[in-house]
Amino acid sequence: MKKNMAVVLIIVLMVSVFCPITAVAEERETSITILGTSDVHGRIFPWDYALDAEAVDTGYLKIESVIKQVRKENKNVILVDAGDVIQDNSIELFQNEEKNPIIEVMNILGYDTWTLGNHEFNFGLEVLDKAVKTSNATVLAGNIYNENGERAYSAYKIVEKDGVKVAIIGMITPNIPRWEASMPDHFKGLIFKNPVDETKKVMTELEGKADLFVGVFHMGLDNEYTSYDGARSIIEANPQLDVAIVGHAHSDISGEMIGNTLVVEPKAYGNRVSKIDLKLSNKEGKWYISEKKSENIDTKNYDVDPDLVEKWKHIHDVSREDANTIIGTVTKDFIEEVYILPGIPKAQVEDTALIDFINEVQMYYTKADVSAAAAFKEDMNLLKGEFKKKDVANIYKYANTLIGVKVTAKQLKDYMEWSAKYFNTYKDGDVTISFNKDIRGYNYDMFSGIDYDIDISKPEGQKIVNLKFKGKPVTDEMTFTLAVNNYRFGNMVKDGYFKEEDKVFDSSEKWADGSIRALIGQYVQEKKEITPKCDQNWKIIGIHLNHPLKNEVYDLVKSGKIKIPMSEDGRTPNVASLNIYELQKQGLISSKTQKIIKHQIDQNITSINGEKTYTVKQGDVLWRIGKKFDIDWKKIAQINQLKNSDLIYPNQVIKIPAL
Repeated sequence: MKKNMAVVLIIVLMVSVFCPITAVAEERETSITILGTSDVHGRIFPWDYALDAEAVDTGYLKIESVIKQVRKENKNVILVDAGDVIQDNSIELFQNEEKNPIIEVMNILGYDTWTLGNHEFNFGLEVLDKAVKTSNATVLAGNIYNENGERAYSAYKIVEKDGVKVAIIGMITPNIPRWEASMPDHFKGLIFKNPVDETKKVMTELEGKADLFVGVFHMGLDNEYTSYDGARSIIEANPQLDVAIVGHAHSDISGEMIGNTLVVEPKAYGNRVSKIDLKLSNKEGKWYISEKKSENIDTKNYDVDPDLVEKWKHIHDVSREDANTIIGTVTKDFIEEVYILPGIPKAQVEDTALIDFINEVQMYYTKADVSAAAAFKEDMNLLKGEFKKKDVANIYKYANTLIGVKVTAKQLKDYMEWSAKYFNTYKDGDVTISFNKDIRGYNYDMFSGIDYDIDISKPEGQKIVNLKFKGKPVTDEMTFTLAVNNYRFGNMVKDGYFKEEDKVFDSSEKWADGSIRALIGQYVQEKKEITPKCDQNWKIIGIHLNHPLKNEVYDLVKSGKIKIPMSEDGRTPNVASLNIYELQKQGLISSKTQKIIKHQIDQNITSINGEKTYTVKQGDVLWRIGKKFDIDWKKIAQINQLKNSDLIYPNQVIKIPAL
């Protein structure tokens, strides 16, 4: 027996020597969570210093609570930010401190990477360089190069979690030279390259070095100016990307698939934290994603860490004290009713004292003939009482500077037509004026110093009519000095409307703080008291909004039964006019009301503010209309300022004078 056992043992030993046993590779699984933030814009506390009011879903302290909870659920967490960090919400007050407080907060939260945003360049390279040097997170912007051909910032960082190598690739919109054109020192020596090509280059560099590829891009999904400055273009050209976290557009994207790439965007200001959960399996030494899930976590109901509140208390206190500094007096509310209807801001559909005030300040300091300004906030207003510094930020959201530029009459008219593209073309049956869904409100300017009408019944390029300067028609040989902000100036130069060499005034060269905000504050302090004044120098024409059913439609909007349409991303309000005929098809106008006014419609008679009107029908002539109402047709022509009584047209609404 012992002999047999010995033989067996020898055979086993021989087999093990000459035929080694191959172990079956064990499949291993793990999970990784990626958290993404973007466009927090200087917000540490859940507080809006422009209003000096709590903003319950904003700030890095809210974000910190989300991060803390997720890290308890999974030890393999990667934290990234997609840019626009060091600007807005009074954080500029602390830019000259040794350490930028916003960066210190991000360091405490433990960010792995931070992709630069375009607003990082608003204060010049010295401020940006200090922020970059003090950041523990790797700063990414792979498509920015120095003049010597080297990258100015890192293009990627590889983070390893539980044996999985995750490559985080950062790219920025290449449009900084466009937006900072009036202050070239803000990007001096930097070259902004095509992010699609640069991402391809990085993917080649990363071959064999990483298991997962995550893009963190400061650019919206869709292109702004060129065929390559949107994140979608990068993703479609680089299908190896597993995940993309985008910013800049302030959109709320909780999970969109472009090919095999999962895309998220966490809105703005800390409203959301994008959470991507990845389950992975390792087969034969290679990692594969077995499941992708994502959500945008709303920060509203999260508490803030009291220790961090105490640590950064001085930031909050200084910001509030500055916001509440009294610099003058407002004698009367500038806009009595901010909205025409819920969702339709008055400041964008008619001339208001508020836009006139901003233009007044711009013309005062530039000595310009004409000024242009936009309504950056749809609910902006100045109310009777003390004028505080926070009120400046409320009516002028951005830290723009002021430019004066010489323009020809043609350049001015072309610029005004560019702005007027904001309005949708009027259609018969419209009872509201609406805005182009593809144009942001900050890209619609209103002008002072010149009289004009916007005829929205006409096509693009022909909407500006009755253009006059000091009561006289504008002619081609005229030239003007025009006041605009630096952002608009940069865009207009890039697009060929203005010329860089025609700039005659730059507030950033004249004052240490040449921001329009600072100039508004300075103006108020000089004047001590400001009173609303509206010169009514422009109006929208080519519309007939007084349909007999208009009031019912407006009541339905006010009661919430009809909503004013918004763009998909929620950033442009009022993107389609409410139209009587379309609402009738949808059954939103009651048949009872239609019967009550049927006779009026049949007769084409209605009234506006108690004044009788008549809607012209096919075949009408003025003398017959006069006979219908037993009124001399000449009186009708006179009250309607009809220069040619034969040129009336169907659907034209004309006033009928009282007998």
